[in-house]
Amino acid sequence: MSKPFDYSKWDNIELSDDEDDVHPNIDRESWFRMKHRSRVEREEREDADKKKICLEVAAAELRMKEITKILSQVSTKDNGDDSDSDDDDLEDTEGLKAEKAELEKANKARQAKLDEYEKNKKWNVDNICHVVEERTIVNPKAAESKFTPTGYAVPDEDVVVETEKTVEKKEETEKVASAAAKPKKETIAPTAKKPAAPKKQTVAPPPKAVTKPAGPETESNVMMSYHDFTLKYADLVEKFMSIQSLDKSKEFLLLHGDILLQENASNYLLLASLEDEMNGFHDKMKLTARQSQIISNIAELAKSLKSHPGNVVLPFFKRLEQKEFLDGFNDGVNTFVERIEKRAVVKKKEMDAEREAEAKAAAEAEGQEVDLANVPKEERMGPGGLDPVEVFESLPQSMQEAFESREVDKLKEALMAMNPEEAEYHMKRCVDSGLWNEG
Repeated sequence: MSKPFDYSKWDNIELSDDEDDVHPNIDRESWFRMKHRSRVEREEREDADKKKICLEVAAAELRMKEITKILSQVSTKDNGDDSDSDDDDLEDTEGLKAEKAELEKANKARQAKLDEYEKNKKWNVDNICHVVEERTIVNPKAAESKFTPTGYAVPDEDVVVETEKTVEKKEETEKVASAAAKPKKETIAPTAKKPAAPKKQTVAPPPKAVTKPAGPETESNVMMSYHDFTLKYADLVEKFMSIQSLDKSKEFLLLHGDILLQENASNYLLLASLEDEMNGFHDKMKLTARQSQIISNIAELAKSLKSHPGNVVLPFFKRLEQKEFLDGFNDGVNTFVERIEKRAVVKKKEMDAEREAEAKAAAEAEGQEVDLANVPKEERMGPGGLDPVEVFESLPQSMQEAFESREVDKLKEALMAMNPEEAEYHMKRCVDSGLWNEG
């Protein structure tokens, strides 16, 4: 049966800052400092006394060893000589034995005093424990910056290499599949083959030595392309876009901050909010814009602190618990939403103009006329503010046929068949809509 633990030594714990025996007229801090100083002085006196006793014990033990050696030599000499020893030698031997006994008695008293010191030792914060082992672990990658100067996180190099290999493998698989899907051409084999000309043996030039540029080596951050990022992490970013609670957003960022705090994720959220607004999903756009602003604000805070964005996630959300910071953040989100709305209108016009230009280019390439019905109404208005499509549809059948055939004689015949007032009315509308150029 194992012996129980002895906790008696902890009964003498002395903590000067835990004492309440302070007179009301004495300053508490000054009393603690005085108690601490007196404890230190007492320990210094005890240590000095212990060192003195240890030196005396060591000197006594050395003297006892010398006496023991002398007595052994005398005993050997007596055994080798049959004659009686002199009276002087006998007296010396007795004196040495008496001295040895006195030294042993004195050492026992000294050891008892040392044991008493150890038994009555007061434990305090300075001597209650000591360092058994101390070592320093240096991280070889501690000097590497895992964030960009703009405050966004940088992906690990292993992740980038793995993603590139995955994309290359996928593209290679698609090429093989497309090649297998193509029908093979049937070829007729020739009846006879001409002997192939002997190939000339060429010696490849030796590879050029790669020389590093002069100067100190600069560390380059490994960045993942936006295309690779969307292939690998689009689903994760979409989950973050759909989170409505700020607390859940904080937890999600703590779990996946190494991905969501990258610059590619911020760009993804920006483009997604613009696309949602253009497609008419206004509420979804507002939520996506808020999540985008969370990433942007964390990056700005990390940039100002010159720290990794993952280290400022908790401080950022801690700030949002204060009303003034939360109101400022919401104002920033509203401003960002307004910018998205304006940009969506401009982007729609740009896309419409681009489609119109492509349609015109395609029509010119095929030698076909441009259908005005496909052109936006505000862009096809004539010089007089009339819509050429509406004016054309209001013309008499004879005038429509004349415009479609582009024959001036037919147009004149149609106008001559009308009365002057009607003919003038229709021609005036044709000029204002741009169907007819008076020049």
